[in-house]
Amino acid sequence: MSAVTRVYSGRLSGMVVRGPDMDTIGRVRDVVVNIRPEGHTSRALGLVVELVNKRRIFVPMLRIAAIEPGDITLVTGSVSIRSFQPRTGELTIMGDLVGSKVHTDEPELEHLHGRAVEIADVELERSRTRDWVLSRVAVFGSRQRFARSRELFTVDWQYVHGISAAGVGLSNSLADTIAAFEDMRPADVANYLHSLPATQRNQLANELGDDRLADILQEMPEDHQAELLETLDIERAADVLEEMDPDDAADILQELPDNTAEVLLELMDPEESAPVRRLMSFSPDTVGALMTPEPLILSPQTTVAEALALARNPELPTSLASLIFVVRPPTATPTGRYLGCVHLQKLLREPPSTLISGILDPDLPPLYADDDQETAARYFATYNLVCGPVVDEDNHLLGAVAVDDLLDHLLPENWREHGLRPHTPLTEEKNHG
Repeated sequence: MSAVTRVYSGRLSGMVVRGPDMDTIGRVRDVVVNIRPEGHTSRALGLVVELVNKRRIFVPMLRIAAIEPGDITLVTGSVSIRSFQPRTGELTIMGDLVGSKVHTDEPELEHLHGRAVEIADVELERSRTRDWVLSRVAVFGSRQRFARSRELFTVDWQYVHGISAAGVGLSNSLADTIAAFEDMRPADVANYLHSLPATQRNQLANELGDDRLADILQEMPEDHQAELLETLDIERAADVLEEMDPDDAADILQELPDNTAEVLLELMDPEESAPVRRLMSFSPDTVGALMTPEPLILSPQTTVAEALALARNPELPTSLASLIFVVRPPTATPTGRYLGCVHLQKLLREPPSTLISGILDPDLPPLYADDDQETAARYFATYNLVCGPVVDEDNHLLGAVAVDDLLDHLLPENWREHGLRPHTPLTEEKNHG
């Protein structure tokens, strides 16, 4: 049965949400959206899911593996059970939009121009980047004389007016600021937040979603990361750490007092905290402390077509997508015996049905977890790579180190505070960017 790529939120309401093992998690009760100014894409952030105990939680759209006609499947059964509370800049379709009055200038529906129409439902469409965007709106026109029901019309989202990040017919500077972050790179948002007084910075951070805040925290200097994390409720801080790359989470935790770090690790999901604990066991100036335990790792029986499909994952950084690591089972780190790697460009030149075991580069030497940072720098310069395998003494793959993570540690500690060009003001950089 093919997955759905277009769906009205009313159709989602009441659908069963299942984990990858098909166990029931709960039922959809609403869809959380981020409304952008006209001319920008508005998108769905996640689902409000009601558990069997009636608690309502938030599930990010990127956790959705597929929406089928009968149910919704998640990529992981691990979800935050913190009660859902909408943040500034977030609206819900059923709770905030459906039933509201808006205006439309849809060219094909001139008879509706200048009249208030009522939102009946909102359609979501999955984009090529796996985002779910608001594509169309079903609206009720005026009730015709003697008619029992109102006529229903479909309007493209771009022709609907009167909705802002604060709601229908409302305006709110904080909501608009948070909505504007959606069009900014995490590093630029991090620079903006750092320029604000602590009170404003903390207020904005508290209103951001966990995944978005995690992306932004990863772009801050480590001492600022720890400072901001400590302003959050302890349970929410653990949820944000779960959304971060394990190496970045480990860096932040090492900036915190030992007892605070241990409490946060205990609150995290064990599957998320285990790789973070492993990274924290390595000396800070070694490759082991820099690596990510979640590169693209596949078995020898994987085909080129399957490998390319996985490399296209938009959540995978470009540096980590440049190399596919092939191992004997298990494929979770630490893996079985490391066999070699396949370069992305090599995949593009091979027939889709070819097994990756037949196109390995077995001669590329690996890095070792106890190698120092200078060794890693020489490695990337010697082999013209942006990513490299990290193995233990028994040739088990422990992870991969990316050149951007290495540069982050080789540059002066405060390099992020000075922006791209140390002698150029950040505001000037942004204007030129």
